[in-house]
Amino acid sequence: MLKSFTDQLGNQIQINFPPKRIVSLVPSQTELLFDLGLDEQIVGLTKFCIHPIEKFAAKQKVGGTKKLNLEVIRALRPDLIIGNKEENSKADIELLQQEFPVWMSDIYTLEDAGKTIDDIGALVDRQPEANYLNHLITAGFRDLQVLALQQKIDKTAAYIIWKEPYMLAGRNTFIHNVLTKIGLRNIITENRYPAMELSSLITLNPDFVFLSSEPYPFKEKHIEEIALALPNTKVMLVDGEMFSWYGSRLVKSVQYFFEFQRQLV
Repeated sequence: MLKSFTDQLGNQIQINFPPKRIVSLVPSQTELLFDLGLDEQIVGLTKFCIHPIEKFAAKQKVGGTKKLNLEVIRALRPDLIIGNKEENSKADIELLQQEFPVWMSDIYTLEDAGKTIDDIGALVDRQPEANYLNHLITAGFRDLQVLALQQKIDKTAAYIIWKEPYMLAGRNTFIHNVLTKIGLRNIITENRYPAMELSSLITLNPDFVFLSSEPYPFKEKHIEEIALALPNTKVMLVDGEMFSWYGSRLVKSVQYFFEFQRQLV
């Protein structure tokens, strides 16, 4: 049957419900779809949709999140495409919207992520499963906030996502919101992902600097460079997926952050 939905950008789409041929354009949302039990319905995903890895190899790749192979997508004849405003190219999405139902998410906070899980659950006829995931995530992050207060973490932090130039997660990002949920204050006041010289970071003198494993693959060797420049700052490698992937990955993030908080005290 035909059913109408409105995505998080206000676009209304009409799909054959429930959808049977889904192309997912965002790694964290692809993982969510698999965890909702849609193995058979997922016909295409990006080359970055690597979780769960055992299911990744068997699916058709449709390019990268920022550079999609539109001809491959057309050949898959999807009855639903699921993307994200930040992750995907606006030009690619606008072209696909002319031919297929495209549902877009727009996520900046943990609360946005929860709504996306609910919305996608309804979109693909998996509402009970989505509700259960949200229950686990909401309860877990509530406990993390309580622990942050009990342990009086309240430290300043800078989260670096790129090198040459250094780029950091600023306000109005999902990473910023996650930092606040685990008891940290983002020392970066600019919006989105500002570039910054190391000298400016030295002036800010945060309690912690986190080097993300993605999108730039920071390694142990990068810790020394920043630690030398900021001798009073604790520099740590962190799992970027835990800080920036929404969807069902947030269930695993809760356990990660319980362990992580111990290193912040």
